[in-house]
Amino acid sequence: MRRIKKGDEVIVTAGKDKGRRGTVIRLYPDGRVLVEGANMIRKHMKPNPQTQQQGGIVDKEMPLAASNVMLYNPVTRKGDRIGFRRLEDGRKVRFFRSTDELVDI
Repeated sequence: MRRIKKGDEVIVTAGKDKGRRGTVIRLYPDGRVLVEGANMIRKHMKPNPQTQQQGGIVDKEMPLAASNVMLYNPVTRKGDRIGFRRLEDGRKVRFFRSTDELVDI
């Protein structure tokens, strides 16, 4: 089980977008995450008439290292560390270390 999953709200802890909040769009197998609205770049695109794509300058997100994001805790309104625990029914769930609340319900 991963600490960060697709759809989680995270906060960036390092880099040029430090402090920015966003939702995880995609996880990569090499340990990177794509966060909505974070690590934006400007890419110069050539026009492609076959796919009806216009050329120009496009803003797009680039992946971040998963170690540079923390799961956002809505109770404390900060990034928080994650722990794992097994429930009585045998399910493995994530919980916030500071408030001891479950992330997965």
